[in-house]
Amino acid sequence: MAEESEHTAAPATGESLLDKIAEKLHGHGHDSSSSSDSDSDNKESSSINDTSSIKDKVFRLFGREKPVHSVLGGGKPADVLLWRNKKISASVLAVATAVWIFFELLEYHLLTLVGHILILLLAVLFLWSNAHTFIHKAPPRIPVVHLSEEPFLQFASALTIELNRGFAALHAIGSGRDLKTFLIVIVSTWILSIVGSWVNFLTLFYIVFVLLHTVPVIYDKYEDKIDPLAEKGLIEFKKQYAVFDEKVLSKIPKGPLKGKLA
Repeated sequence: MAEESEHTAAPATGESLLDKIAEKLHGHGHDSSSSSDSDSDNKESSSINDTSSIKDKVFRLFGREKPVHSVLGGGKPADVLLWRNKKISASVLAVATAVWIFFELLEYHLLTLVGHILILLLAVLFLWSNAHTFIHKAPPRIPVVHLSEEPFLQFASALTIELNRGFAALHAIGSGRDLKTFLIVIVSTWILSIVGSWVNFLTLFYIVFVLLHTVPVIYDKYEDKIDPLAEKGLIEFKKQYAVFDEKVLSKIPKGPLKGKLA
């Protein structure tokens, strides 16, 4: 009887050991499969993040990272330039066009226009003030105009800062520190002189004004199509400039301050 009980107990313990081993193996396989699944999920998430980061790094004109509205300064001026309020933008453009027609096409002079407007305004106010008793109407209420000094001081301060920046830039360009900036300024000034020989200042100002009211809104509407074309053009310009720098600019001797600063 004792031998039979030992024989029966032995297979039971053997079966229990086999069950434990099978459970461990099953658990290990489950852990490995779960770890592989987690690895694959991590890889997919990382690839998604990479693609999203690539999409985020889209080329924008002039290295712009903000919307066009923010680049233009935001607020009402940007709304006018981007035609957010079509009535105001159209009114501003119409007034500028009327001024250009008066002074350019009709050859009306500024002093003459101001003089005629003042004569008409003062004559109407004078006659109305003296004839209100005869026409049985109240006399005109002429407002007292008093200008504050603060806006003019702020404008003068901002203008002074910009002029000092311009003088500092001219000093840096003229001292021979940056040949690239020097050439850009020379070419830009030369182009401006040519354009100035074609049209007068008022027409040039009107053209710039019209461009400011048309180019930003067109770019804001079609920036996804314009930016790739601008990127291709910039890459080609960099290639041509590298060739020009290697063949021409690198052979020009540097300024005296360039060596001292280096």
